[in-house]
Amino acid sequence: MAELDKLLRYLKDEGGSDLHLAAGIEPRIRNNGALAGIDSCDVLSDQKLRQLMSEIATEKQWKEYEECNDLDFAYGLEGVARFRANFFAQENGAGAVFRIIPEKIVAFEDLNLPPAIEKFVHLDKGLVLVTGPTGSGKSTTLAAIIDKINRTHAKHIITLEDPVEFVHTNKKSVFSHREVGTHTKNFSNGLRAAIREDADVILVGEMRDYETISLAITAAEMGMLVFGTLHTNNAAKTVDRIIDSFPADEQAQARTSLADSLAGVVSQLLLPTADGKGRRAVNEILLKTQALPNLIREGNTPMLNQLIQSGRKEGMQAMDDALFECAKNGEVRPYDAYMKATEKARFEPLLPKE
Repeated sequence: MAELDKLLRYLKDEGGSDLHLAAGIEPRIRNNGALAGIDSCDVLSDQKLRQLMSEIATEKQWKEYEECNDLDFAYGLEGVARFRANFFAQENGAGAVFRIIPEKIVAFEDLNLPPAIEKFVHLDKGLVLVTGPTGSGKSTTLAAIIDKINRTHAKHIITLEDPVEFVHTNKKSVFSHREVGTHTKNFSNGLRAAIREDADVILVGEMRDYETISLAITAAEMGMLVFGTLHTNNAAKTVDRIIDSFPADEQAQARTSLADSLAGVVSQLLLPTADGKGRRAVNEILLKTQALPNLIREGNTPMLNQLIQSGRKEGMQAMDDALFECAKNGEVRPYDAYMKATEKARFEPLLPKE
């Protein structure tokens, strides 16, 4: 057994989400959003850390790391979990972060997500974007949506990830898990192929560049249901980010294509619960309405918030409204909601009086 496996088992046993290793400090784990050292561990030297890291990497992976100083891959520890691993170089030497990927996919029904998000499960086509900062639970939410499709619909689902995180077993649907760098050269190549592989549903792990975004929109226009992720905090910024990824002379056409294909946006933040014992997902939800395509075509993204407000009966909600409700109901601490909110003055009456 690799020596590093003991630390990964400790991470799982402690209920942590990430293991942080860096030359010059002792190992640390992230638990409920906060980093803490592991008392029983000594400071890692660069030589010791590289020895630990090399034990779990293949020869090809280790060569890539030594050449590039960066490496992403998935590492499975039987009976414990899969981990998304990132090796890097830093000021004092080597570094690595391991994000735990639970072996069991949390069911949609158990995630306490707003009911409106389930509407995306039953779509036949369109582009659905799940957005939020790193560590906001986007992958967990997407896995739950894909799992619900798997349990309720007979579809061919292709996932394109770097690396593959959640591994779904075939239920009603049939899966093709494809890892960028192993099964396909890059996201855009994988997307081009998926269009020809009779896919009903395509999951794009990360929409990083113009070509990937353009192909995802094209696939949605061609009648596939495409799920993708972006690092944006709300629906308006998501639409702007998509359009801004296109060259200036293509943005008008991009607006038309996005207007036709966008089926919805779920933006997500993850806040500590009020009791400090867990974390609570908070969502902004934009659904497709008759008015949405026109707003996108006209570049009127500031009006999207008003559209969300007018669609509350259909299940839409703005991030500030969702944060306010969670704070008012005692699910999260008012200060944490205040720090994440856009209109902070609205949250000031909820803050403890000094």
